Formats: sequence, structure tokens, C-alpha cells
Amino acid sequence: MRVLFVPAINRSQLYVMTPLAWALRTAGHQVRVASQPDLAEHIASIGLTPAPVGRPMTDLKKDMEEAEPEQDPVAPATDPRTRARSTQAEYGWGDPAATLAHLTWDFYKLLTPDSMIDDLVDYALRWRPDLIVWNTLAFAGPVAARVSGAAHARMPWGVDAHAQIRAGFRQARAERGEDALPDPMEQWLGPFLRRHGAHFDEEIALGQWTIDPAPPWVYHPADAGVHYVPVRPTPFNGPATVPDWVHEPPTRKRVCLTLGVSNREGHGVEASPRDLLEAVADLDIEVVATFNERQIGAGTDLPDNVRLVDFVPLSVLLPTCSAIVHHGGPGSFATALEHGVPQLIVNGTYWHVKYWGSIAAADGLEARGAGVHVADGDNLTPEKLRKQLIRVLEDPSFARNAEQLRVELTGQPTPNEIVPLLEKLTAAHRVARPA
Repeated sequence: MRVLFVPAINRSQLYVMTPLAWALRTAGHQVRVASQPDLAEHIASIGLTPAPVGRPMTDLKKDMEEAEPEQDPVAPATDPRTRARSTQAEYGWGDPAATLAHLTWDFYKLLTPDSMIDDLVDYALRWRPDLIVWNTLAFAGPVAARVSGAAHARMPWGVDAHAQIRAGFRQARAERGEDALPDPMEQWLGPFLRRHGAHFDEEIALGQWTIDPAPPWVYHPADAGVHYVPVRPTPFNGPATVPDWVHEPPTRKRVCLTLGVSNREGHGVEASPRDLLEAVADLDIEVVATFNERQIGAGTDLPDNVRLVDFVPLSVLLPTCSAIVHHGGPGSFATALEHGVPQLIVNGTYWHVKYWGSIAAADGLEARGAGVHVADGDNLTPEKLRKQLIRVLEDPSFARNAEQLRVELTGQPTPNEIVPLLEKLTAAHRVARPA
């Protein structure tokens, strides 16, 4: 069958989909990846066929900064240094309808511009995919699937925050009435669908099924109305070479500090690399910090125990580490799980992003005793991180519990193992349409 993947935003989101794309390709299916032209080179570099759609998103960072809400309505009058930590269950700001409207018009529409929807529909009508797998933010995917007759599956990169908000919106709508709460997603996507004789429904918002890479102990929204197909989170770090020193056994405990690729390329988190480095200075550990010069500032003096590298594949580095400090990104989280490494999460607070993975990951790790939530990025101090890092390194239960999560993870189906199920679901949902 023909399978079209539709990632969103940046390389990190592409890499979440890559193992499944290659599982389908090695099973004999034709695979292409449709994205804005910005990602075409990265798609080609991992051996897949790019299908550029829409215009380059050269001003995305600037546009997102301009559309960002001025303050988080969760606690608008609370000093971030004194408020309690965020939790996944609070997402929705007490008004899921308002949150969905804000997401739709100021975030979703920004990431899926009109040109991408139009171009992807045209491409799908020409190439005729049997299945479209779309990133949970790439809403051109379900529109193109409905118009072309393809089956379609949504793929989050972590917690299913979109389904969480849709569930809250449906409940609010049932209580207040459809006339009082029109669906902003229908208002946005409905005209594109009607242009081709199609219509908006909940499948457009949530997919015919959802390929779910979140471990079962990570938050899943109740009453979401979603058909989940679990898959093992399989990290992919992208093409890279490995420095020789990584293969040398460390002489003392090694800790990785990273804020991920996506934060380099996007707005960035509030956590300061300098604060992270100050927290580990003088500890009897070896620190590998994956920061570039722009992140730490030219001329910054590094602590003697810190090795600064622009990039090193975490899949090679983390097996040598006793802990990782990171922002809660999907690649860092999944790689640490795969290798049984305790995690310390310092999530960012930009937009809603913390509720789309990092908070739920931190909640789950703390509940299982395999990691800690250090602080929201705007509430971090070197003292907080230093205290928690010493705790994780000195308490052997964190390593034991992280190893237990690693063992449990091996019981989840791999991307290769879910291919037959995807074939069956595609056959059941695909619609034959005239050429």
C-alpha cells in the first residue's frame, strides 16, 4: 500500500515518525513524507522520499512569538517562583472551549497554513495514498485523507493533549449547547472540506485511530473517544557521527544535560543553560552538555567537570550515563526510557507546549520513582537542580525503577509489530474513490 506521513514543525517531530515510516517501508510498502519545504532535506537525509507542500515556514518562530499569550491563565496573579508545579490534569485552564479556540486560531492554523492544506489535498489526489499518518498538529493530513479517500491515523509525540482538550470541549458543548459553543476546528477546516464535497466531523479532529507512543503509565485523557494503537516509543536521533570518547567507560558518574534539538531551532525554553551548568559545577561527576555556543554565550567559562558538545546521539551517550537532565522532549524521554536512565525534567513554559509531553512525562516518572520534575523553566534555580541531581545519583532506587521501566517497555509492540494491524485498519477505513 501507499503510505503518506505528514510531520509538523521541525526535525524532532519528523524523527518521532521515522521508525514507523521505515517499518512500513521495509514491510514492502511505498512511503513518502509530505511537509513544508523546510524539512525536505532532512527527510531525504534519513533515506525517505520528501513531498514538499505549502510554503517555507521561514517566519514561524517570529509568528509564534507574536501569537503567544502574555500570561498563563492557570494562575495569572501568581508569581512563578512561588506557585505549585504544573500538572497534566489541569490542562484546559478551566475553560477547554476557550483553550481549543485559542489553539485553533493562534497555534494549529499557524502550523498548518492554508497553502499546506491546499497543496496536500492536490498531492493526495494525484498520488492516491491508501493511508495518511499525520502528526497531531498537522491537520492538513485528515483533510487530504477525507478528500482522497485514504484511511488516516493520528500520531502524537507524547501525551495526547489534543484529545484531552477535545474531550473537555465536547463536555462543555453538551452542557452549554452547540449554538453557544460552535466548534472552532469546524469553522477553520470545514470550508476546505466542503470545497471538495466533504464535511467536518470528529474523525477530522482525532483521526480514525491514533498511533500512541506514550507508555501506559503516562497520562491518557479519560472519555477521549479515541481508538489507540499502542506502539513502543522508538527513539531516532538522526544522521550523526559518534566521537571516540563516548565509547570509553567513564571514570566517574556521567550526567547528560540537554535542551534538545527542537528548542535550538524554535523559541527555546526558559531554563538557562548557564543555570544548568552552575548547578553541576564542582560535583564529583562527569557532565556532557549538548549546547552550542549561541545557547551558552560566547566566552562562557565552563566548569572543569563539563564536556561541551554541539551534538552527540543520545542513543549512544545515554547507556554510559547515570542520569539525564532535559526539557521533556520526546526524543530525550524515549531514549532515556530505552536505556533505563533516571530523568530530571526542567520543562519550558512557552505556549501550551509543556502540556504536550513534558509535564505528563514528569508526572509519570515521579509516580514510578524513576525521575523527578525539578521545576518549570521559569522557576528553575541552580540550587533546586543541584539538590535533586544529588538525590537521584545517591538514591539507588531511581536507577532500579528506571531499569524496571526499561524492562516494561520491551513488552510494548515495536513499529514493525504493528504493521499488520495498520494494514487491516487501512483496509477497513479506506474509501474507494474514482480516479
